[in-house]
Amino acid sequence: MAMIHIETPVNAPPEALWDAIRDYGALHTRLVPGFVIDTRLEGDSRLVSFGNGMTARERIVGLDDRAMRLAYGVVSERLVHHSASNQVIPDGTGRCRFVWIADVLPDAAAEGMAAMMRQGAEVLRATAEAAAAR
Repeated sequence: MAMIHIETPVNAPPEALWDAIRDYGALHTRLVPGFVIDTRLEGDSRLVSFGNGMTARERIVGLDDRAMRLAYGVVSERLVHHSASNQVIPDGTGRCRFVWIADVLPDAAAEGMAAMMRQGAEVLRATAEAAAAR
């Protein structure tokens, strides 16, 4: 199983970034606009439309406000397994680290997924820092 680990420093208050992440139906407006162009909630899942034309059904597994962690899994015929988490870790005054981990099978899916995750993390960083500067 391939594991992808992305860690991004963010110059924004951890509580503000967590508030945007935990609003899991607003990816396209609050967290990663442009990278995600639409998010629709359906029961325990969100349907995510990416700017590159891909779509994904992400089943929300858990939301932990104390740990500032969201866990989810992609439900797809192309993947045998997918589990992921987003976590915000305070890192000094007004700063944090965004940690995004995904486990995926088949291993061949990891390269493309890692590239998308790196791009998404960069959009998240820029969006959070712009919001903090306002």
